Amino acid sequence: MIMEALLNHEADARELSAVVGLPQKEVVGHLEHIQKSLHRSEYRFKVFPAECRNCGFTFSKRERLTKPGKCPACHKQYIREPKFVITKKKP
Repeated sequence: MIMEALLNHEADARELSAVVGLPQKEVVGHLEHIQKSLHRSEYRFKVFPAECRNCGFTFSKRERLTKPGKCPACHKQYIREPKFVITKKKP
């Protein structure tokens, strides 16, 4: 169900939680599993990293799929959640 919701459609964990009716923490666990299982398939799991709304810092090197607590640059907590999408690999 989560995979269908993400196929060619960008969403964050909170939006997915509302769509599939699962708690946000469970959704993140499923996303981690989906990320691993799609590694060798014809689909690609893409993560758009979290970003600070205050200074624009992008968490591009962050491995975890959860939202960070605060920005390391400005120390504010105005963080935009990472977004995810599943697309088909180009031949």
